[in-house]
Amino acid sequence: MRIQYVLQEIGHGLRRNLTMVIAVIVSTAVALTMLGAGLLMWQQTKAMEGYWYGKVQVAVYMCNQNDVGNSANCTSAVTAAESDAIKAKLEITPYVAPGGVIYESQQEAYQHYEEEYGKTALGQNATPSFLESDYRVKLTDPSKYQIVEGAVGGMPGVSSVVDEQQLLSPLFTFIHIAEYTAVGVAGVMLVLAFLLIFNTVRLSAFSRRRETGIMRLVGASNFYIQMPFLLEGAVAGLFGGVLASGVLIGIKAFFIDGIVAPHLTSIQFIGWGPFVFIVPVLLGAGILMAVVASAFTLRKYLRV
Repeated sequence: MRIQYVLQEIGHGLRRNLTMVIAVIVSTAVALTMLGAGLLMWQQTKAMEGYWYGKVQVAVYMCNQNDVGNSANCTSAVTAAESDAIKAKLEITPYVAPGGVIYESQQEAYQHYEEEYGKTALGQNATPSFLESDYRVKLTDPSKYQIVEGAVGGMPGVSSVVDEQQLLSPLFTFIHIAEYTAVGVAGVMLVLAFLLIFNTVRLSAFSRRRETGIMRLVGASNFYIQMPFLLEGAVAGLFGGVLASGVLIGIKAFFIDGIVAPHLTSIQFIGWGPFVFIVPVLLGAGILMAVVASAFTLRKYLRV
């Protein structure tokens, strides 16, 4: 095969259908950007789940005077003996981490409450007696919350047992919805990009039907005739992948790291590690999609 001929044909084909090629590159870039965003959001969700689920605790709230009559276990405010019994039970409960039972008094709970709500109407009306003392329980497996609830939930002096992991469920549900939405949009855009590549290659093949006819007559192989068209699609797909990768890298560097992360220090954002496999995936997906679309087109519209 003459490499020079193939390269010349690629250049001629790209120039003849420049506007369509640009449309292919842009549509492919948009589709791959959405696909890459979905993959990055998946990685971000995993990172956040690992970060927060490693920090969440089970809170065992003990009765105060306001709980009397409102909870089955609260006939009076928790006594020192009941508090010690609750702690002893927690320390021998399976899946409780060694040293993972931490006591928080009413005064400490009030200080934390005031730090968060002190400037609001709730904070101004609260007093230490309004809040409950509690034990913060760290688990070796956060999914075993039910074991802790079963162990101490019915003990005298226990007002309620709260799994802080459940408080994070709405956040992760929202992230998963956004993640699936990005992948869904990416699927639609990939189909549109496929159709654009299909039409571009078809027009290119139609405009060069005389040349391909002559090449058939002189005995050129099917692969030799098809190669310029396949490479044209591959070049367009590659540029689309490069453009999509550049957009995602720019968003990460300038928007996430430069603007969002400094103001949301409570969120652990992903680093550059996921880009090591996401960028090659986008480049490969762009090339593969373009080559498949081109091959399908040529099989139907070129009688070679």
